[in-house]
Amino acid sequence: MTDGWNWRRPQPPPAAPPAAGGSPWWSDALADPWRDPYAPSAVVVSSAPVSTGPAPEPVADPDAPRRSLTPILMICLLTALLAGGLGGTLGYVFATRSGVGGGTQLGGTPLAAPSAAQRAPESFGGVAKQVLPSVVTVRVTGAIGSGFVASADGYVITNDHVVEGAGKTMAVSFSDGSTASATLVGRDPESDIAVIKVSKSNLPAVQFGDSDSIAVGDPVLAFGSPLALVNTVTQGIVSALDRTIQAGDPGGTTRYYAAIQTDAAVNQGNSGGPLVDAAGRVVGVNSVIRSVGGSEEAAGNIGLAFAIPINQARRIAEDIIDTGKARRTVIGAEVSAGGSTGSSGSTGARLRAVEPAGPAAAAGLKSGDVITKIDGHVLEDGTDLIALVRKYAPGATVSVEYRRGTSTQTASVTLAADAK
Repeated sequence: MTDGWNWRRPQPPPAAPPAAGGSPWWSDALADPWRDPYAPSAVVVSSAPVSTGPAPEPVADPDAPRRSLTPILMICLLTALLAGGLGGTLGYVFATRSGVGGGTQLGGTPLAAPSAAQRAPESFGGVAKQVLPSVVTVRVTGAIGSGFVASADGYVITNDHVVEGAGKTMAVSFSDGSTASATLVGRDPESDIAVIKVSKSNLPAVQFGDSDSIAVGDPVLAFGSPLALVNTVTQGIVSALDRTIQAGDPGGTTRYYAAIQTDAAVNQGNSGGPLVDAAGRVVGVNSVIRSVGGSEEAAGNIGLAFAIPINQARRIAEDIIDTGKARRTVIGAEVSAGGSTGSSGSTGARLRAVEPAGPAAAAGLKSGDVITKIDGHVLEDGTDLIALVRKYAPGATVSVEYRRGTSTQTASVTLAADAK
């Protein structure tokens, strides 16, 4: 017995020669060194069709002409150029509309600035451009106010309280920064209108409007130097008409006028500046504000500002220029302070005394009568009557409705100028 190291496969006995007519396939089987003569063998013929597998991929003919890539590259290039141009155009439009791109680009060259502020004449910008050269800042000792050029030869309209306490000479400055001296022509404390004369000629004068033709809701612009901020323009609407105002310092002159109320921002320093309509025509003189401040120094705009109607201010200014003083329109009667309430709850201005030869007496009014309306305006008290009467020029005829006892009557009154 061995460990098998020298083991040899036993030699098979010699095979019998193939029979005559046998298969030649086995003719060399015994000489095949890879065949195990002891392994069973069989030839199996399958009845299923033989799978040939997927069809082979066609082989391109190397000699066939190749398709050019030039048209494809041109289409890609053209598409990229169109997309870039469209994107740049849209970006410029959006940047322009949003206000971006009007300044200097960091690290680059300055971008083209938009055209100078060109606004349509009827726009607020166009109105401001038109009016500002006619607005002046009036500087007096310890105070500042506003005014506007009423004529090319230098007459300027402002408030009486702006020049109150000033000397004969004062200084004014224009929107372009130039300055000039001015002299006081005249003033009317009761109407709060004054006129000064600037030592310059060929000045741009304002255009005057008609304060009787404006309506509540009309847009307006206020010009002036509020809180010493020169060349200031604010915008609002006409909030009310014929808002009767009684103003003045205690112990001083009491001022009465039927004002134009506006919500345009007006503050200290706006006094005397113009209130203009949407066409740039002056319709009022900014004069008074209503405030919740405890003192005049603390007063500030809360959307309640009042302007003297320009029809009244212009008439008074012309009187001052022509005669040195203004005429005051009167009805020829004294009124009681406060209102007078009738049995029906209506209020009005009670006539305390009637001048024998005055306009009221000529119209048949008597002491004790209560005027309830003047030209359709309802009166609450005597202040309303005084303010509305002074809105009219001397010689104007107004209709009044009054109460005498339990009856209501009407009359036409021709107003007159004060004899003072």
